[in-house]
Amino acid sequence: MKNKDDNVILKKSFDFALNVVDLYNKLMELKYWDIARQVLKSGTSIGANIREAQRAVSKADFINKLGISLKEADETQYWFEIIDQKIIKIDNDMKKQIDELLRLLTSIINSTKKNNIV
Repeated sequence: MKNKDDNVILKKSFDFALNVVDLYNKLMELKYWDIARQVLKSGTSIGANIREAQRAVSKADFINKLGISLKEADETQYWFEIIDQKIIKIDNDMKKQIDELLRLLTSIINSTKKNNIV
């Protein structure tokens, strides 16, 4: 497995997860416990599944794990929209991070399917 500093998506998803933990703490302080837990779960699951994909036993397994990451990223973006409109403004950097993760995951999945990578 590559070191997260050598793998762009591993690094970006890890850094994003750290920011999600900070957002979780803010939401807990504001007593939005349920939404805090939801965004924490989906936001940190992105990187966890990307990391699992690094040890995939097959191309299908790799695509599946990244597909789960993509779904979690989409869910996180959904929670961001709710939080941004009803609770507190989401930092623009975090919005950019989730957009970038969605684009990267989609690109990696599509190129893996197309080019027989893994």
